[in-house]
Amino acid sequence: MTWNIVSDSSCDLRTASFHSSCVRFETVPLRIQVGGREFVDDDALSVPALLSAMAVEKAASSSACPSPADFAGAFERGDRTVCFTLSSQLSGTYHAACIAREMVLEEHPEKQICVIDSRAAAGTMVLLIRRAQALMEAAGDDGDFDALCQQLHRYQATLRTCFTLENFDNLIKNGRMRPIVGTLLRSLGIHIIADATAEGTIHVADKARGVGKTYRAITALMKASKDCTDAEVVISHCENLEGAMALKRQILADLPVKQVDLLSCRGLTSFYAMEKGLIVGY
Repeated sequence: MTWNIVSDSSCDLRTASFHSSCVRFETVPLRIQVGGREFVDDDALSVPALLSAMAVEKAASSSACPSPADFAGAFERGDRTVCFTLSSQLSGTYHAACIAREMVLEEHPEKQICVIDSRAAAGTMVLLIRRAQALMEAAGDDGDFDALCQQLHRYQATLRTCFTLENFDNLIKNGRMRPIVGTLLRSLGIHIIADATAEGTIHVADKARGVGKTYRAITALMKASKDCTDAEVVISHCENLEGAMALKRQILADLPVKQVDLLSCRGLTSFYAMEKGLIVGY
């Protein structure tokens, strides 16, 4: 009986970085359209090339979720599958995965498939994948699938996401921010700090001027949102390792967390975070 973890590519975890002797892992890529070019968000995608293309393209770029058939293929390669998706409030990915579940179960009723809306993206999904892997490896061949899924649903409800942006070009091109506002924020060195609501929507929580104040505002937001004692934290950065390391130091100084890991953004999260963006899952 094969344990199977499936995620869309908003999770920032590359397939090549997953290692387990008894659990398989697969990401189903989203696609990003920049002008006449399509970028597939798989392990081979060059994020710098994507960002460069977006920078020179005057028209708005867009993203497309995987099809149900894409998810169905990944589901069929395992006997017991848990799938994590980008927030259903931000994408049709969750809906596509649910359709795929019904498609596969109709042909293979013996399979077990659970689709979980992460209500987030990036590091929060990485934490869910890591917890699923640990539970599956501990359960072995005779593990209770429904009980495992219930544990993951409960764990998802405890997780939080926040992020900060420095580059607003994508928001401007997509009509979500006026150009004059973006120019003013950039010229003043103001960073937007936002978090994900319990429903999976985006809420602008704060603004801060300068890097130091931004990072302190993030740790204050984290502290206010939940008890971070022994929490695991994942910071995804968009071409901003230096900033991610500085934020990690601030988190370790201000909060009693267990550990802080750093990951590079994949294509979909880079599309939204843009250069210098930082996304924190905890």
